[in-house]
Amino acid sequence: MADQKSELYELKRIGAIPTKNSGRSKHEKSDGILYSPFGDPLYSVDIKEANKSFGLTESVWAKITTDAKKNGTEPLAKVVIGESEPKDRLVVMSEVVFLEMYDAWVKKYYGA
Repeated sequence: MADQKSELYELKRIGAIPTKNSGRSKHEKSDGILYSPFGDPLYSVDIKEANKSFGLTESVWAKITTDAKKNGTEPLAKVVIGESEPKDRLVVMSEVVFLEMYDAWVKKYYGA
């Protein structure tokens, strides 16, 4: 299950910076923030870990989204499932953000 050490490890894997007190401060919410190369906060990252399964509910996503709005970022959940390595690591984001990323990727690699 999740603990501070495993959260820090998962944040580091994607280059996110941990928030103070794991999002329990007044100013920064979520477990970490993923910044652009220019220092702009892009995503509020919430780490969810489970041994066998993880259920994403409307209320869980609402909290992640609310925290991201407070941070002025987009919401992102990193879900880690498994008892031992290699674990399954998934990223959950809104469809709008995914489509923006996909369009940027297509333009970069295909010039479309």
